[in-house]
Amino acid sequence: MPGLSSVGGEAELAFLPMQPADLDEVLKIESVSHIHPWTKGNFSDSLAAGHWAYCIRPQVDHTAKGSYLDPAILWAYCVLFPAVDELHLLNITVSPHLRKLGLGQRMMAAIEGVAAQQKMPRIILEVRPTNASALALYQKLGYEQIGVRKNYYPASPVTGSREDALVMAKSIKLEP
Repeated sequence: MPGLSSVGGEAELAFLPMQPADLDEVLKIESVSHIHPWTKGNFSDSLAAGHWAYCIRPQVDHTAKGSYLDPAILWAYCVLFPAVDELHLLNITVSPHLRKLGLGQRMMAAIEGVAAQQKMPRIILEVRPTNASALALYQKLGYEQIGVRKNYYPASPVTGSREDALVMAKSIKLEP
């Protein structure tokens, strides 16, 4: 798993490899963040498959214990699937009380950096058309819709309805 470094902003971010011991904390954020959240099994399977999974915490600052800058506090996480010539973003989630602070944009910049470092010329992702904030972020960062996956996401456990996924991609500039 390649290393991701911090990317600008007020607090430095630490991208730490997700471990099985992190999953309870990850699931607390996941369960309140998504209509159809990943299960512990989904995350465990990703780790076992060798996907690049990271927990994002503030950079270690021992004076910050108990504050949101406490490195023990999970801010966000992401799961990436490396393919031969592209990096597939499977899950990116920011803790609800830390949204609208630019963390998603900083995480995406770091993910794009690792794609370039690993010589992967494209990042691909799926997003719900109803996830307006994620869609706006991806568009702002230069991701373009390249397709639609029909009935990709579960939408309602009650009715069994499903929602399409917009498939988006961005070419990553690689250094020669």
